[in-house]
Amino acid sequence: MELPGFRIIDLIDILLVAAVVFYLYRLVKGTAALNIFIGIFIIYLIYQLTVFMKMEMLSQALGAVTGAGVVALIVVFQQEIRRFLLMLGSTQFTSRKRFFKQLRIFQEEQDNNQMVVNEIVKACEKMSLTKTGALIGIKRDGSLEFVKNTGDQQDILVNSSIIQSIFYKNSTLHDGAMIVEGNKITATRVILPISENRKIPQRFGLRHRAALGLTERSSAIALIVSEETGQISLVHEGAFETFTDTKELAAKIKSHLA
Repeated sequence: MELPGFRIIDLIDILLVAAVVFYLYRLVKGTAALNIFIGIFIIYLIYQLTVFMKMEMLSQALGAVTGAGVVALIVVFQQEIRRFLLMLGSTQFTSRKRFFKQLRIFQEEQDNNQMVVNEIVKACEKMSLTKTGALIGIKRDGSLEFVKNTGDQQDILVNSSIIQSIFYKNSTLHDGAMIVEGNKITATRVILPISENRKIPQRFGLRHRAALGLTERSSAIALIVSEETGQISLVHEGAFETFTDTKELAAKIKSHLA
């Protein structure tokens, strides 16, 4: 058995495959699909090894299993594929947006985002002091129509006092999540999908799981105010982000929106 000559293009090929596998792993990390992903990856490696070793019968059998498994993969990983495509689309859009921002075309939108974020963080800070539970989804690039349709449609300019009144415990709108798009509150009492992440700490309740579920299935970010502790949490791309104070929290949100 002779080893083939190693070329620069082979190194690039390996690095690209490693990058794809890494990002796929990040998408399924902490979900029930992780074990399936690892199992499929092991089968694929064995298949490639049998081809390299010229083991005809075993490579044909594994090749048939791999080919037939494509449809099954689409069904099993439909949510992860959706997130992967959202990530690719959002990255391209963000790159274009940064280009135009250099031409100051998006300067007005940036200033508007800063005002909206300041109002939202101000409301969360006050609700934290009174331990008022809240769940806020903030739209970025992708559409949130798939969750907005579960709640009450609104058309209200973002304001700290309005947000506090929505989540006031005696308010008819306090159940569920609030959706913010641009400088407007576009939906209240929204039902968000619950995350299946098994690594969520037990101290987190349904609000936190719903926030994770939203960010796993869209490019949105989510803010939670705990009704038990008053703690404010920020979720982005299916993960909690840490911050030291509300000033740093506002800076992180503005960075994501930019």
